[in-house]
Amino acid sequence: MSGPDPSTLAPMAPAYAGTVFLKPLAEGRANVTVGDYTYYDDQDETRDFFTRNVLHHYDFIGDHLHIGPFCAIAHDVRIFMNGGTHAMDGFSTYPFNIFGHGWEDGFDPATWTAGQKGDTHIGADVWIGNSATIMPGVTIGAGAIIAAKTVVTKDVAPYTIVAGNPAQPVKQRFDTDTIARLLAVAWWDWPADKITRNLNAIRGADLPALEAAT
Repeated sequence: MSGPDPSTLAPMAPAYAGTVFLKPLAEGRANVTVGDYTYYDDQDETRDFFTRNVLHHYDFIGDHLHIGPFCAIAHDVRIFMNGGTHAMDGFSTYPFNIFGHGWEDGFDPATWTAGQKGDTHIGADVWIGNSATIMPGVTIGAGAIIAAKTVVTKDVAPYTIVAGNPAQPVKQRFDTDTIARLLAVAWWDWPADKITRNLNAIRGADLPALEAAT
């Protein structure tokens, strides 16, 4: 056996249907990329993650949400995208133009796009805790842990634990050399059968065994 099928929507059903693989839910969405085995756990057992949990994400803006493989995303996580941006260079941030009836006249779209932050990148094997918030344009490195209710406004380095509002580094999970070696191994890119053969090394702490894996 080589693990669950990553194209299965609810891999733990019928025993539990609240955990869903996000890749099947992302199919057909041009502005989203999700890696294999990344899951979202929803206590309400809904299937609308990309409309309820990913906010202000519109095709016409062009920003992309990248989520790597093997991520664990807990209940009530919110990922904000650039569609919620307001122009901030003038005296008011109110979006007069969207209501029309003459209020759109003279609106310069550049004043709005200037505040956008670009794509959002969540690396492989990231654990995002309950009710955390990810703001637009951040990059979260592989192996990072985002504590519950954390608000991420800036990039998070690989294998770093962050917490708070705004998120602050708590500690690195491993020393710098170990992190570099783990990123070089990049086990999350291995085929499923190789991952299955080396599960003890992946979930353990024997780095030489992981590096020697076949």
